Amino acid sequence: MNAQRIKAHIELLAPFIGREIGVSPWVRIDQERIDAHARTTGDDAWIHTDPARAAKETPFGCTIAQNFLLMSLLTDMAQATNLPTDGVAYRTSYGFDRLRIVQPVLVGSRVRGRFELRKVEAKGHHGVLVYLDASIEIEDDDLAPALAAEWLIYRRLED
Repeated sequence: MNAQRIKAHIELLAPFIGREIGVSPWVRIDQERIDAHARTTGDDAWIHTDPARAAKETPFGCTIAQNFLLMSLLTDMAQATNLPTDGVAYRTSYGFDRLRIVQPVLVGSRVRGRFELRKVEAKGHHGVLVYLDASIEIEDDDLAPALAAEWLIYRRLED
């Protein structure tokens, strides 16, 4: 029975493979967000948290967002995806097969996520792995990517 559910779910998602499945709304990366991330994670290097020093001592002229802040935004940005969830009990991040920070995100920039379905495969007896090509684009830089990743999402199917 589980094998049939898994096969049916893979067939449900198959038409979306190779297609864009969502683009998130824009998110402003302000100093308050950067500082909150620094407090939460301990990533409080001056390049992120000291605007005066960053203005003088970096080629950016301002602070930049932490790379892990960008990665953490993917979760909320992925709410914009439009894959069917029929028969899904829950889903969770399974990790990354590939992730690159392509360029820094300057304080004050707006970014958004863009997602494409790469592939879907069975995972164990109860679920599937969904492979997403995920990117975070910077608005004022001709939509240049700040982050590019292959992100895996585990979907546990209902019994």
